[in-house]
Amino acid sequence: MTRIAVVTGGTGGIGTAICSALCQQGRRVVATFLAGEEASAIAWQQQMKTQSFAVDVYPVDITSFTSCQQLIERITADIGAVDILINNAGITRDGTLKKMPVENWLAVINTDLNGVFNMTRQVFDGMLTRGWGRVVNISSVNGQKGQFGQTNYSAAKAGVHGFTMAAAQEGARKGVTVNTISPGYIGTEMTLAMAEEVRQQIIAQIPVGHMGKPEDIARTVAFLCDEAAGFITGADFSINGGLHMG
Repeated sequence: MTRIAVVTGGTGGIGTAICSALCQQGRRVVATFLAGEEASAIAWQQQMKTQSFAVDVYPVDITSFTSCQQLIERITADIGAVDILINNAGITRDGTLKKMPVENWLAVINTDLNGVFNMTRQVFDGMLTRGWGRVVNISSVNGQKGQFGQTNYSAAKAGVHGFTMAAAQEGARKGVTVNTISPGYIGTEMTLAMAEEVRQQIIAQIPVGHMGKPEDIARTVAFLCDEAAGFITGADFSINGGLHMG
């Protein structure tokens, strides 16, 4: 039986690695992208094909409950019921609390936290009914320890794990697991575009001496989505090179 997996923000740096890992695991993978970015999503899809990864791409606005509902309805009609959901999409709008516009607070909360509810709500009941499901929520080390200039992001990402723990209790007896992964600094295009001096300051704080790779996150996602991972639920996996030890 081929399980269907949806990865929000699947065309990004970490999302790409997650999609690749799930394809290698034998899943039918769907990557979502932001509406209006279809050209780049199609180009990404073609690039994945050159690596023998067949990934379907669908647009969605995860801040909209209705958009998420329509997405899952389309995927279900086109491909089948969703068994695996990776809530990976997220944004930042950094700034100190005393200067943060309400728009920046709401943008991050609506994407990084409400988006997790909007997507999970669409697939959770079906997973319970079928007696099998995997939900993995991508949080952040800054949701665990906080970060100067990120009250919005830290609050949203801390909320993600609270959501995980509660949903895990609801799914446990029905074969549905819900877990969190909290990455530290990962070498994506965004972090690699930082000024060299800033990047070295960050690396100096990481005990293992380097940033992580998207594949470090993807391997853990695949592990949690495995058929044999049914005894792991409500957990938060810190993948940060020792930057923060809870």
